[in-house]
Amino acid sequence: MVLGTGNRKKGAELAALFTPLGLVVQTLADFPKAIQVEETGTTFAENAACKAIEQARHLGRWVLGEDSGIEVDTLGGAPGVFSARYSGPGATDAANNAHLLAQLGETPLEDRSAHYVCHMTLSDPAGQVAAESEAICRGRILFAPRGEHGFGYDPLFELVEYHRTFGQLSPVAKACLSHRARAARRLVPKLARLIESGRWQ
Repeated sequence: MVLGTGNRKKGAELAALFTPLGLVVQTLADFPKAIQVEETGTTFAENAACKAIEQARHLGRWVLGEDSGIEVDTLGGAPGVFSARYSGPGATDAANNAHLLAQLGETPLEDRSAHYVCHMTLSDPAGQVAAESEAICRGRILFAPRGEHGFGYDPLFELVEYHRTFGQLSPVAKACLSHRARAARRLVPKLARLIESGRWQ
């Protein structure tokens, strides 16, 4: 299965989650001829489908498209689908984090609730959607980054009940608690049924 991302950190997270199925998991970084799919959707589901379907048709392989981001309640759900490019062209994780903090300003902690969203779509080589899943993880945005793990907004996103950000949690802990992990766990039984059915060749 090809993960529709060139982000190796994200790829490593996802590959570990699908290991029990015995699948050989690769990322777009393993395919020099992979195309760059434009994320034109207005929802995570639309973007995940675009990434899966277009890349699957191009590569002739099973492709898992995944789109995720963070939605901050007091910002009306922003940055949402623009999470990766929130700070503008050439955005980096550090720039996006700084922009989010600037947008929140002095908003009190109790009003900084947020949640990560992850939508996954699996396409067969012909570009037909074979399975989907979605999950969220609730938390809040702190006033400054904490921790060195993860990527994206992880150092700012605190899981309230654990008093830790994703940036402070170990990769093992994040693999149990994150939105991506939850979406993957929901998808695993569907993938298992596809494999057992013989459709996955």
